[in-house]
Amino acid sequence: MKHMQRNNKRAIKKKSPSFLNDASIVSFVIIIFSLFLLYLTFYFDEVPPILNRGIQPATFPKGLLIIIISLTLILYFFSLKNPWKKQETLPKTFSYTLIILILFAIIAKTLDFFLGLSFFSFTISYFWGERRKLLLFFVAVIFPLLVFIFFATILNLRFPGGILTDLYYR
Repeated sequence: MKHMQRNNKRAIKKKSPSFLNDASIVSFVIIIFSLFLLYLTFYFDEVPPILNRGIQPATFPKGLLIIIISLTLILYFFSLKNPWKKQETLPKTFSYTLIILILFAIIAKTLDFFLGLSFFSFTISYFWGERRKLLLFFVAVIFPLLVFIFFATILNLRFPGGILTDLYYR
């Protein structure tokens, strides 16, 4: 009799609802944090129109946070269809990515933001498996150039000094 009760206890094991999985918890935390930051952007100072160069200080963070919230919701709904897989160890690319992020921060701060961005774009693409030379060139050279053109000309934002940016601003 005790043997049957023990087996019944194992069979009755409560299963949490499908919306309370790891993906939903991570998504919930990201969305709550992003909503809090979005709330804070409504208290940014407004720049008078005569002094305004490009966009208002709160416009870019608001747009970025809305994109983050939207992508998190999409990720959550995809995770309902295909749940995350449990892994015992992290893949090597995770370690490489962390090291590359640290090196990017050092290069961007000490040498130049765009040299760091080129380094970051190239090495991340390479270590994640991209081997096509033309695509690596595009990611390392053309992408940072497009970022610079977008922010410098369209948004009228000035980048901090560095090796390449000082050549442009002189």
